Amino acid sequence: MLSNALIVLATIAFMEVFSIVAHKYVMHGFGWGWHRSHHEPRTGWFEKNDLYAVVFAGVAIALIWFGTRGYHPLEWIGAGMTAYGALYFIAHDGLVHQRWPFRYVPKSGYLKRLYQAHRMHHAVEGKEGAVSFGFLYAPPVARLKRQLQAQQGQVRRPRGQDAATDRAAAAPSLPEQG
Repeated sequence: MLSNALIVLATIAFMEVFSIVAHKYVMHGFGWGWHRSHHEPRTGWFEKNDLYAVVFAGVAIALIWFGTRGYHPLEWIGAGMTAYGALYFIAHDGLVHQRWPFRYVPKSGYLKRLYQAHRMHHAVEGKEGAVSFGFLYAPPVARLKRQLQAQQGQVRRPRGQDAATDRAAAAPSLPEQG
């Protein structure tokens, strides 16, 4: 029982590392065709980028299916992937991109850092020059600001709609570190 829980927790940790690499090199690389929609203002409830979640959910379902048919511990790896998907939905789609029917912007602590880091990820136009590719891990905000300034010479936000929240861009500067 304890080993199953450890497998789920290890899978969640692995999925964040995997997601950072996939986000940086696949989604901002050859997979930009799907991911581009995530960096543009949304026109409806869904975006093409949501297909990534469908693919990963399919993998998790297959692992759970095989695991329950004797290929242990695949069901627990699939459960860990599912748990990661739920955390992703809450933190990324809900908190950062506010795809929920209510709005919440964290004022302090790690959730504020996570929110700011992903907003800085969307501070560039296009797939090049982005920072902070994690969905649950956020590097320190000051480090991300330095990376953006070094890569671009100056920090800038997307024009018009803010693709991170689908609302008008509020300010030309990055969020304060806190």
